[in-house]
Amino acid sequence: MEAPALRWAWVLAAMALGGSWATLPDHRVLPDHRVSSDTGAVFVHELERELFQEAFLTGREDDGAAAPITFQAHLRDHPDLPRWLRYIQRDPHQPGFLYGCPTAAEVGTHAIEVLAYNRHTYETVAQRLVITVVPAPGGELPYQGEFLVGNRNVEELLPAAAQETFLQAAAEVWERDDLHVINITSALDRGGRVPLPIEGRKEGVYVKVGSRGAFSPCLVSAASAQSRFRCSLGQQPLASCYDTFAPHFTVRWCNLTLLQVWPSPTAPGPTWGSGVLEEGGDFQPPTEAPPQDLLPSYLVTLLVPLAVAALLCLLLGHLMCCRREGVQKRDLETSDIQLVHHTTIHGDTEELRHMAGSRDVPRPLSTLPMFNVRTGQRINPMPGPSDGARVPLLPQ
Repeated sequence: MEAPALRWAWVLAAMALGGSWATLPDHRVLPDHRVSSDTGAVFVHELERELFQEAFLTGREDDGAAAPITFQAHLRDHPDLPRWLRYIQRDPHQPGFLYGCPTAAEVGTHAIEVLAYNRHTYETVAQRLVITVVPAPGGELPYQGEFLVGNRNVEELLPAAAQETFLQAAAEVWERDDLHVINITSALDRGGRVPLPIEGRKEGVYVKVGSRGAFSPCLVSAASAQSRFRCSLGQQPLASCYDTFAPHFTVRWCNLTLLQVWPSPTAPGPTWGSGVLEEGGDFQPPTEAPPQDLLPSYLVTLLVPLAVAALLCLLLGHLMCCRREGVQKRDLETSDIQLVHHTTIHGDTEELRHMAGSRDVPRPLSTLPMFNVRTGQRINPMPGPSDGARVPLLPQ
């Protein structure tokens, strides 16, 4: 398995650098698949495992079971997907989904390169998905409602059958039959918590539905201020349409959001040509920019910092040299008692320093030995010239 592992490391490195499939080692390439999507509507593309399973050289395992397949997708010549497009695959034995809601800013062609690899044999199959985003014919839907479905994961609502079931339930609440799914988002992408690994716990899905008709009284009452207050108390909002989604969907009505969006006219985008000049056409290079005098800008850039630095130096010099109080001013503002105390301490300090500097001064009387406890001998505290402080009291 060393050779397949090294080959897969090569594949991952090439994908991380945003390279094309032509740079990858031994792999198969399927024909391009082209799809289109309208702005303001959900786009869902299922990556069918059977299509890639048939392209592998070894399609099935020894026991006849389908091999686990993992998909990876990114924008052509880029390491990641466009900002409006997301990818989800819950398990290698389940299909993958590319889903999102393109806006007017994403109008154009997006080339998505998909790589499928066999988790057992490390075989790779590539396919290019070309998504053409076009403006919606009728513009953006003016009335939009977002529901939080608590008992579903995002991949469970991406298939068309699940969306149709949800729209049928929402039509009874909205009292309209022209509903369309605008966007489907996982609750984890909106700041939700990962559920505990307990059976029956789901991540939750936000489903945004739009219509050209006004909201029903049931939805208006569920999103009213009084219902928000009841939700803050842990109670259900004021509405009579809770059971229309049951038992398939558990809608958390306290998270219901109603939006009214008025479509704004969008300016047509630029028309891209083929990049080849027409016959007889001449290339007109852009005119040269007029010369500019950069001397004033250079002087301002150089002189302004120097002037500010000089001003700061003058201010600092004035504070340090011209704002000093001086000894006389300090003594005038000091009380006489404090000055006398300071002078006394200063004089005593100088005297002690002078005495320490002269070694011929006799020792103070208080430090002379006056009485020997052992011998009882006494010594004159004022010795004459014949003896002094250096004469030992104890006999040698």
